[in-house]
Amino acid sequence: MGKVTGFLEIDRQEQKYQPAGDRVRHNREFTLKLDDRDVERQAARCMDCGIPYCHTGCPVNNQIPDWNDLVYQKDWQEASRNLHSTNNFPEFTGRICPAPCEEACTLNLEHVPVTIKSIEQAISDKAFDQGWIRPEISARKTGKRIAIVGSGPAGLAAAQQLARVGHDVHVYEREARAGGLLRYGIPDFKMEKWLIDRRIEQMTAEGVTFHYGQNVGHNLPARQLTADHDAVLLACGAEHPRDPGLPGLDLEGVHYAMPFLTQQNKRVGDEDISHDRPILTTNKHVVVIGGGDTASDCIGTSFRQHALSVTQLDIRPQPPEKDDTLMVWPFWQTKMRTSSSQAEGATREFAVATIALEGKNGRLTHVKCAKVDEKRRPIPGTEFNIRAEMAFIAIGFAMPTQTDVIPELGLKTDKRGNVEADDWSYLTSHEKVWVAGDMRRGQSLVVWAIREGRQAARAIDETLMGETTLPR
Repeated sequence: MGKVTGFLEIDRQEQKYQPAGDRVRHNREFTLKLDDRDVERQAARCMDCGIPYCHTGCPVNNQIPDWNDLVYQKDWQEASRNLHSTNNFPEFTGRICPAPCEEACTLNLEHVPVTIKSIEQAISDKAFDQGWIRPEISARKTGKRIAIVGSGPAGLAAAQQLARVGHDVHVYEREARAGGLLRYGIPDFKMEKWLIDRRIEQMTAEGVTFHYGQNVGHNLPARQLTADHDAVLLACGAEHPRDPGLPGLDLEGVHYAMPFLTQQNKRVGDEDISHDRPILTTNKHVVVIGGGDTASDCIGTSFRQHALSVTQLDIRPQPPEKDDTLMVWPFWQTKMRTSSSQAEGATREFAVATIALEGKNGRLTHVKCAKVDEKRRPIPGTEFNIRAEMAFIAIGFAMPTQTDVIPELGLKTDKRGNVEADDWSYLTSHEKVWVAGDMRRGQSLVVWAIREGRQAARAIDETLMGETTLPR
């Protein structure tokens, strides 16, 4: 269990960041990693609880106490094997997952959980540095051909699992490069994209074939995929933005979050954006509407484009600095959290509703707001304006954007517009079509997408072969 008294003797030590004034000048990752000795000391804090709630806090059920102990014992290679047995891409989740496992850690009862996320990243990074991560090529071929639509975390996880048991896997991606929102939604300063490229190289060597510029339902009929493959997995995400229903959405300077983030990621990645109208916050006052991770990414991106100011509007009340852990643990806790992007200089307004986007001569000039009551209703007489030349709508996503694929294949959807399937078989109303990730469950975390991709791969393999050795 690591060091028996480690949690009593060793303080929690988190990774530090480059100063805000330095990191906003570039688009690279800015985390200052712990050295091996410090990571091993942090792993020693793991209590190896009789009931490891971190397992249930982690959507992929990482065997966290096991690899914590292995790191403490300096057996990093075995720790890597253990970690990769449940998570195909720990270098992704170690960087961008909000770490519900740490919320569920028993030490979080004292607000000092084990630094699970940092240890996970350290294990994966060392595994690549030491050459322990190699293609795992199947010794047999099943003769089954599988199409996966979408190369986000769900599609990639499923593709890797299915290729490793001998299937001929083809991934169809509408963009020029693989990764989905990992590449085009998450800024480089949170996760550099060479990390994705490295995994794509591994998966290509394992037999996965990637087809880029293939927008299924548009330039490639979905029925062609079902005709040419033994199974089709839809992992297209849920990128259709929620409609805020605000006056002034058509003003110049008002954008949904994802086109802004996607364009910037393509710009940083040297992709061709010459046909797109530039969305730049340089020398502008910016308002970001929304309180989640996407809103935070808009903030950090705006600062790196040299915005004059950034104000974030959150309709929720300001949470307490510390929650009542005994009432909430081991579940996700509502407390004041400040992201690295918010810490770069954003002004945060809580319990505020956006009433309208207003402008002059067709251009945004300010955002009209009001304070809200406990039921999140605007309070009359509390209206105020915030100067803004640009505003980003980051209030979440409502449903998949693949509206042509769903009717073409005659798939049933739920009341939210997501493709209907259970979380055991992942089979849709079409006998040859499965679905996983946000397209099935709705907007969620990368780690949930990885889980669903892995589980859908198992279900597909079992259906095609009558049995499976793939884990859930």
